[in-house]
Amino acid sequence: MLRQPAGSRLPLPSSTRADDAVAGHWLLARLGKRVLRPGGVELTRALLARAELTDADVLELAPGLGRTAVEILARGPHSYVGAESDTDAANVVRGVLAELGAANAAVRVADAAATGLPDASSDVVIGEAMLTMQGDAAKHAIVAEASRVLRPQGRYAIHELALTPDTVSEEVSTDIRQSLARAIKVNARPLTIAEWSRLLADHGLAVDHVATAPMALLQPRRMVADEGLLGALRFARNVLVHRDARQRVLTMRRTFRRHREHLVAVAIVAKKAAA
Repeated sequence: MLRQPAGSRLPLPSSTRADDAVAGHWLLARLGKRVLRPGGVELTRALLARAELTDADVLELAPGLGRTAVEILARGPHSYVGAESDTDAANVVRGVLAELGAANAAVRVADAAATGLPDASSDVVIGEAMLTMQGDAAKHAIVAEASRVLRPQGRYAIHELALTPDTVSEEVSTDIRQSLARAIKVNARPLTIAEWSRLLADHGLAVDHVATAPMALLQPRRMVADEGLLGALRFARNVLVHRDARQRVLTMRRTFRRHREHLVAVAIVAKKAAA
């Protein structure tokens, strides 16, 4: 089993932006949170297990700080490529890969909708907590790119935020999206599980597996499970020390709690058809 790297000292994305203006996920990273996925590390691991990574050529879209890259490489893929549009984030992931000594892994600065990779060059494409942050057109462009680079019977594994139930009203979904935009400073647009499935089907990907977990990103029990006790305590200390950051984190937590009946983390594995 690969050792969890200590982490890079390179600048984090948006490091020059003030705490009250930076996107929520980068604010949490600045405060020491390393697992930035809505369903936590447990749902990530369940997703990767279903994606069948051993000996596979794997592409990860928007790897962020490289936390999932560590989990992917621990499962023995044939190769790993991260496509990250943010130069600072790409450098952080490169630092993680260097600490692991992963000779079969690389990161390229590229948009998730235009990776520059050849057609049918990947067995598995993975994307976590990134489609939710996109508008409808960008969602379709990214899923189309994932489908393009997948080989026949390849797997696209996503871990995103979902609205629940599938029959949630437009009024409720609009309120949730507006609340999230105010709290995290990103125009997040979560879909219902049925809508996520239709999005994948629109690009020739058949849903093979769906799993859900509570959206408990900032709850104490999830914090300890994801970051470990010391990591959770370090994060809590940083939140207490930085007033502007504390206000943002509390706002995010209140928003998640207010909408907890209609928000859930979802992991989906979809397969491309055989040739």
